[in-house]
Amino acid sequence: MRLYAIISGRVQGVFFRVNTRNKAYELGLSGWVKNRWDGKVEVVCEGPKEKIDRMLEWLKNGPKYSKVDKVEHFFDVKEEGFQDFKIVH
Repeated sequence: MRLYAIISGRVQGVFFRVNTRNKAYELGLSGWVKNRWDGKVEVVCEGPKEKIDRMLEWLKNGPKYSKVDKVEHFFDVKEEGFQDFKIVH
């Protein structure tokens, strides 16, 4: 299963991407995270549904210094077969 999410709030400059990568590693998910030009963070991750659900719940709160206002997301059954989880620019 694949999760595609856009996170709004105070999510840049607060180690959101690094913590998202660490959470993905902890859950065994693959994909990527990046800062967007509009101040939001974009996440695509793949893995078993129960782990994707756990990642989504984590994204709704984010790391310690972030303030998540909104998480827009959708799920897809199509996977690209990412090998790991990366921070992209």
